[in-house]
Amino acid sequence: MKKVLVCRENDDRETRVALIPDDIKKLIPLGFEVKVVCGAGVKSGFSDEDYKAAGAVLVASNEDGYGDSDIIVRIMKPDSVKGIKKDSLHLSYMDPFNNRELLDEFASEGIQAVSLEMIPRTTLAQKMDVQSSQTSLAGYVAVLNAASRLPKVLPMMVTPAGTINPARVFVIGVGVAGLQAIATAKRLGARVDAFDTRPVVEEQVKSLGASFLKIDLGEMGQTAQGYAKELTPEQIAKQKEAQAKVCEKANIVITTAKVFGRKAPRLLEKNVLDRMMKGSIVVDLACGSGGNVEGSKPFEDVVTENGVTILNGELLERQVPYDASKMFSGNITAFLTHFYDKEAKELKINLEDEIMKGCLLTSGGQIIHERFKAN
Repeated sequence: MKKVLVCRENDDRETRVALIPDDIKKLIPLGFEVKVVCGAGVKSGFSDEDYKAAGAVLVASNEDGYGDSDIIVRIMKPDSVKGIKKDSLHLSYMDPFNNRELLDEFASEGIQAVSLEMIPRTTLAQKMDVQSSQTSLAGYVAVLNAASRLPKVLPMMVTPAGTINPARVFVIGVGVAGLQAIATAKRLGARVDAFDTRPVVEEQVKSLGASFLKIDLGEMGQTAQGYAKELTPEQIAKQKEAQAKVCEKANIVITTAKVFGRKAPRLLEKNVLDRMMKGSIVVDLACGSGGNVEGSKPFEDVVTENGVTILNGELLERQVPYDASKMFSGNITAFLTHFYDKEAKELKINLEDEIMKGCLLTSGGQIIHERFKAN
């Protein structure tokens, strides 16, 4: 496998591209042949001429490139796998827990499908982790979006006209997105509080200059993949009330809590939003998977009756497509080079490799991943 196709995304809202010219320059000397669909990188700031200069061959459409491509890379899952060559390797976000029909289609067509969000969160796979690279940017954008809509400034200011107190920012969920949100808010001069169900992150929060909200929830922790474990109903109720007291005083609240493969936990309900100050801003980064905040909507902003604005937090990395594409492309390049056989001068699929075993969903006409094949 060495013929790579870089697809143009079908969703008009998508601004990113899976491989950038600089990384194509790294892949071609290894023996990879790269085709890029015309216009694939335009929204990210990469022209067709940039790709030609990098050594890629341009094709008119995704379908025109499918026929003789061994490896297909794109950001989001395809609408259809029609035309993709049997035994080829397809890499993209797949949302596999909610797209069983698509998995069946990949399997029936004999296509080997890699779900990028299933790449194990290990030290070895860190360079391939699209979840971390993209959500980090989402955390950054969440703060900027909130700051731009907040009717006050974030930093403390001492002026001849008086002193302006710093804005108060509350970050719920201290994963990659949460940490970046904390760091960004602190750089902008806000006072930041944060909470996570994993006590282990308290030190990281404090190292960024923020305060960690301690709530005694009993036994907590994280999964082997590094995600927060699901809480019991009693733990959730206790957490909600403690968070509500902080939300009442906060100018900006950013929620990032997700449970991988399941609906996001509801953390802020209407009764909490009703207690918040008029003009305060909430950003729900989990709105696309059920939502942490009651009333949040993917790709829409909502204003509550008491004047709290709930900003869309879905796929915020699309707002910084140049760097989002650069990071995503670096993840893809790391994946391709990890499985590259220098002697054979092509990519080989090693099902014994823990990374490939963790993210390859279909192969040999079947769903092979342990989490999905029996469902």
